Amino acid sequence: MSVILGIDIGGSGIKGAPVDTTTGALLAERVRIPTPEGARPEDVRDVVRQLVEHFALPGAVGVTFPGIVQHGHTLSAANVDKGWIGLDADTLFTDATGHDVHLINDADAAGVAEAKFGAGAGVHGTVMVLTFGTGIGSALILNGTLIPNTELGHLWLRDRHAETWASDRAREIDDLNWKQWSKRVSTYLQHLELLFSPDLFIIGGGVSKRPEKWLPHLQLARSKAVPAQLQNEAGIVGAAMMAAQDRVRVPRPAGPVVGQATVPRKLKADPIQPPKKAAVKKATAKKAPARIAPKAKK
Repeated sequence: MSVILGIDIGGSGIKGAPVDTTTGALLAERVRIPTPEGARPEDVRDVVRQLVEHFALPGAVGVTFPGIVQHGHTLSAANVDKGWIGLDADTLFTDATGHDVHLINDADAAGVAEAKFGAGAGVHGTVMVLTFGTGIGSALILNGTLIPNTELGHLWLRDRHAETWASDRAREIDDLNWKQWSKRVSTYLQHLELLFSPDLFIIGGGVSKRPEKWLPHLQLARSKAVPAQLQNEAGIVGAAMMAAQDRVRVPRPAGPVVGQATVPRKLKADPIQPPKKAAVKKATAKKAPARIAPKAKK
């Protein structure tokens, strides 16, 4: 049995629990602490440290983040403080907790958990996990392997981002009944179906608790849609799974912080050489004008 602490950073709460990564089971009651107002990096860091100290587990820790995560850096901040953009969050949490922290996008974490232990268990081919909440998170799984940071909630659908039109928050803001909302979701899923042809859609987020309200109204051409099974535990489980897989940390690319332009070292080391003299002469030599013979006197 491999036990890893998983922590899920959400817009309203930060949750953590120890996970048996061989079964996906939580081994203790999860602890939830409200997300600090504004979700500034230093405030969220302190909550993560508090959860790590509470469970006092040795070894690596998996942490989700509601935005793009690449090589340990957070590159977007749709629903949290803008100070996260470009931040080396892996190092921030590792230094604060004294544990080797592995960061993963929250929807990706839910995706790998559902694909392994939830509604996608045993399904081969392309599985797309979508979480409907404040926005729309997405995870793309191919034969059990995650393709990270798809961010398909930000696809343009009609004249706006899909998540501003088809998320659960949009349902509440526009005062839609479940059938009306399902019609919007169907339009969104049909668009994804055209682009990716998934074998299975797994619908997660808060709406997964009430599938009888919306599932009968979804209309798809060739894919199947099912509700997520792990619900609020998916992010915790997926974070722990990724930390278990990444115990041997892959070296990060050399160069500046992710998001800045990177110039190959070879080009930096080799100064620009001036052209050879022969080439200069050839390029700059002017063709002599043709000599015009004087007219003969009559």
